[in-house]
Amino acid sequence: MRKRLPNIIKYATRKLRREQTKAEAILWEELKSRKFGGEKFLRQHPIVFEYNGKRRFIVADFYCHQAKLVIEIDGGIHEKQKDCDKMRDKMVELLGLKVLRIKNEYIQRDVLGVLRLIENHA
Repeated sequence: MRKRLPNIIKYATRKLRREQTKAEAILWEELKSRKFGGEKFLRQHPIVFEYNGKRRFIVADFYCHQAKLVIEIDGGIHEKQKDCDKMRDKMVELLGLKVLRIKNEYIQRDVLGVLRLIENHA
């Protein structure tokens, strides 16, 4: 039985979906509704885990359960939080998931190239 998500997680994910970046919108158009190889992708999907006896969560920009793949879209802010992103990626990998980071500019410039990159990681 699936546990219900706390309100804070629902609020955070809904807010992120409403405020998606241009790059996220472009990629979502290609991934939604099983358009990409029949794989189901979710956007702004919470990943809940236990850490030090407490329930924690992170929100993946895109997540594919079948491929165990988390896709993170990196904008300018990520240049300032590289250490935080590395720690977050390690946590996600400890959960048995793969992380693929893609820069905003790459999506906006070459979405077909991005889809090939995702295909190689899925």
